[in-house]
Amino acid sequence: MKLYNTLTNTKEELKPIKEGTISMYCCGPTVYNYVHIGNVRNMVVFDVLRRTLEYQGYHVEQMVNFTDVDDKIIKRAKEEGVSEAEITEKYIKAYNDVRHGMHVLMPTYTPRVTENMGAIIDFIDDLVQKGSAYEVDGDVYFDVEHSKYYGELSKNTIEELKVGARVDENEKKHSPLDFALWKAMNEGLRWDSPWGMGRPGWHTECVVMIHNQFKGEIDIHMGGVDLKFPHHENEIAQSRALHGHAIAHTWIHNAMLNIDGEKMSKSMANGLLANDMIELHGGNVLRWMLMSTHYRLALNFTDEVMDNARKEIDKILTPLKQLAIKGQLADQTNNGEYNKEEMTDFINALNDDLNISNAMSIVYEKVKELNQLLRVREIDFVKAYDKANVLMKMLEILGIEVPSIVLTEEDKELYAKWNQAKSEKDFEAADTYRNQLIKRGVM
Repeated sequence: MKLYNTLTNTKEELKPIKEGTISMYCCGPTVYNYVHIGNVRNMVVFDVLRRTLEYQGYHVEQMVNFTDVDDKIIKRAKEEGVSEAEITEKYIKAYNDVRHGMHVLMPTYTPRVTENMGAIIDFIDDLVQKGSAYEVDGDVYFDVEHSKYYGELSKNTIEELKVGARVDENEKKHSPLDFALWKAMNEGLRWDSPWGMGRPGWHTECVVMIHNQFKGEIDIHMGGVDLKFPHHENEIAQSRALHGHAIAHTWIHNAMLNIDGEKMSKSMANGLLANDMIELHGGNVLRWMLMSTHYRLALNFTDEVMDNARKEIDKILTPLKQLAIKGQLADQTNNGEYNKEEMTDFINALNDDLNISNAMSIVYEKVKELNQLLRVREIDFVKAYDKANVLMKMLEILGIEVPSIVLTEEDKELYAKWNQAKSEKDFEAADTYRNQLIKRGVM
């Protein structure tokens, strides 16, 4: 597999640190609100990458965290008149519901920031002791000038970043680029530390959770391109300072989602909630739409795009449904076997920096071939099942669920009566049976 590494700006072959195993991390949500469909794009891309690697025999250890302490959580708890813990539990459940609705595999690890507070405080203290961070009035800041690698991800010098970056002006800081590792707090969730009561800065949490679980550099770190600077840049700076590496060999960033040509923004009314979109369109359609454009290119969400995705999903699933019904009516059994060589071009497409569009074109080819096998008087069920199983394996890797269809004895009896009525030219009875079969989804 080759992936575009944003740390080096080149497409590189993925070479596991530990043979046969891939370690992956993706920045998870700050759980103070429901997620919008922009968040789901990252979720889906990460899931397809994992499924592709697992199909090829890798053991994948995947981590996605929950940021369960933040100013936004404190604010939301006050607004709703409940505890911060109630807020985070509510939105963690909502996030997992979206995962399920989008057919996303559960990560191997889902750590919470609050579960790692001791390690976070120790990490910050180590940076202070090393001279990479400093304390002012209970706040602790990372000293960017101390980091000779700073800017390696965003490809900017410190001088350029000082001019162009959106950073907070703060007289306490040595440099406007210095970022908070620990914030003194007098409200909300807070912990005792060598610098007083407070809580950690956002940029530190991921570094510590990754190190706690994987004990060193990982294979892949992933996230939206909006996190590239300053969040991921700051993660790398801290890891370089204390651990001597850039956290991950490969950094992957997916582009953003636009709504009718406009950039999605939480401050605008175009922030479509993922749970609403799943209820309206279904996980298959929404997922197909999110995969329709390469992950490194901006994706434009429109009604037309959603309509096209729905039509494509129908075209793909219809012959699979037809085969399932015809096979059962003919008392045929699908043994689940398929020709793995037919997967080669599909997997090669995904191995080329997750070129899902090319992979989809191969899916369409298999759909066409299956339709041809079904459009004959005497179906060769062995060949049809083999083709269908290849297609279903491709859909499984893309995370598209194929509905299970099981006919009852009553369904089969109705079908037999319909055939008999036709043969006897009792068209009124045949129409009655046919309508019943349509209602049952058999025809």
